[in-house]
Amino acid sequence: MEKELKLAVLIDGDNIPSDYVKEMMEEIAKYGNPTIKRIYGDWTKPTLAKWKKVLLKNAIIPIQQYAYTSGKNATDSAMIIDAMDVLYSGQVNGFCLVSSDSDFTRLATRLREAGMKVFGIGERKTPSPFIVACDKFIYIEILKNKLKKSESSISKDKPSRKSAVEEITPEIIQLISSTISDLADDDGWAFLGDVGSLLQKKQPNFDSRNYGFEKLTPLIASIGKFDIETRENQKGRFKLIYVRNKE
Repeated sequence: MEKELKLAVLIDGDNIPSDYVKEMMEEIAKYGNPTIKRIYGDWTKPTLAKWKKVLLKNAIIPIQQYAYTSGKNATDSAMIIDAMDVLYSGQVNGFCLVSSDSDFTRLATRLREAGMKVFGIGERKTPSPFIVACDKFIYIEILKNKLKKSESSISKDKPSRKSAVEEITPEIIQLISSTISDLADDDGWAFLGDVGSLLQKKQPNFDSRNYGFEKLTPLIASIGKFDIETRENQKGRFKLIYVRNKE
């Protein structure tokens, strides 16, 4: 059994809205146990007032960082220093960096070089260098859909155009197609679990929820360019799903 990740969740309070912190923490819990939860910012500023209301509810520790010089982001520096301290403490084996700021690109790279699993969470405006420096990057915007989920009876096999963040472009279709080809057996079939893992490695911000689908299977089915086959699993009660490019 794979060992559960112990995660250090470090939040850039100056750069992330507080509106969906509950959904954000629920998302992080999918990937590991958030044993360290800290948020950085100048708490004397009124702009962080909304964060103060949700910190206690989510057991997030605020770290005060004054802006010593106008135009310089002291919060970033404090968060980076703390991340390195946590890294060398050996308390965790993964990090979740919550920010839309490209200044954390080098930090994400350095943590991965040290063998850490790195998750990023930020807004869609996040620059590409920070996104690709993470193992997985999640857009805050797709977490908003959780609030609407209980109010809707949308079929799992059909996307909600209201909740979809992005359109399925030819580039995305080609990415899926080439990934299936990379993993295909002699008959062209590839195990969907492996396809999903490789897609994540190729494009860390790839997420079926970005396109209005909760899971990868209905996303692939909606495109119409792939065959899907369900097979019996000899080792367990769950069935295995395989996909291949249509001829």
